[in-house]
Amino acid sequence: MAKKRILSGMRPTGKLHLGNYVGALENWIKLQDEYQNYYLVADYHVLTTDLSTEEIYSNTIEMVTDWLAAGLDPEKSPMFRQSQIKEHTELFLIFSMLITKARLERNPTLKEQVRDLNIENLVYGHLGYPVLQAADILLYKGEVVPVGEDQLPHIEITREIARKFNTQYALDNPVFPEPEGMITNFARLPGLDGQRMSKSVGNTILLADEPDVVIQKLRKAVTDPQKLRKNDPGRPEVCLVFTYHKKFNSGDIPEIDTNCRSGALGCVDCKMRCASKINEMLAPILEKRKFYANDVNKVKEILNDGESKAKVVAKQTMDEVHQKMKIG
Repeated sequence: MAKKRILSGMRPTGKLHLGNYVGALENWIKLQDEYQNYYLVADYHVLTTDLSTEEIYSNTIEMVTDWLAAGLDPEKSPMFRQSQIKEHTELFLIFSMLITKARLERNPTLKEQVRDLNIENLVYGHLGYPVLQAADILLYKGEVVPVGEDQLPHIEITREIARKFNTQYALDNPVFPEPEGMITNFARLPGLDGQRMSKSVGNTILLADEPDVVIQKLRKAVTDPQKLRKNDPGRPEVCLVFTYHKKFNSGDIPEIDTNCRSGALGCVDCKMRCASKINEMLAPILEKRKFYANDVNKVKEILNDGESKAKVVAKQTMDEVHQKMKIG
């Protein structure tokens, strides 16, 4: 039985943080043996919110280095830049004819981004972000898309576009599958200040952080505001550090919960235990990352090879599209 195909990706923003790892990358690595995998550097998507292009390539190299260091295998999971596969833009153009402006404006994820980023004048590319995302997925006939819950509305738009194309041009023999979203198991990891994790805010732990840096950062993490002294009883359910323990130190959760509530465990000691577990998890990633950081040409070769593989699939799909549409 043929393996189902996964297409997923990230915008290149440079070095990745623990939120990127927990929310996506960790899951990608686990799925490598179960599915056919294609992983996209979504460099065109960067332009929806920032027209500056100076750092896109260097950020791409940093991000792909983290992908490799964390365990993505280029033999199982070709990695490639969206901008290097011209079929993405062609399919985006075709798909943009199959969806209305009103439908895109109802996208709840877009509404949230407009509110959070305080966007006054929405550009066409940002409004059409889910259409380009649909082209990204369907160009490789992705059947499964690992996403956070906030991205499910985009997957629904992708399904609608696939259905519309198939109905309009390929009713007898559909070209595109209707992909399913696969929700990551762990909830979004908050930043060290309790807010959404973001490098621009400075509340992250990076996969590239050395052990002493992790310790320094975790020392500043917010905890239960009512636990002011070591022996004060704490409330783990409102403590950010306890959330990190649940992910990176799950075996000690009952003990930490009990000792925090009784006051036997102080916040400093709790933070240091958490930092130790995070550093333990990061150690093999750091070692592998240094290998690739010292051989950037290897990272570039992996990208080039992934792009060669992606181009073959993209051309095959567009040949089908042209044939069904009797155009091109």
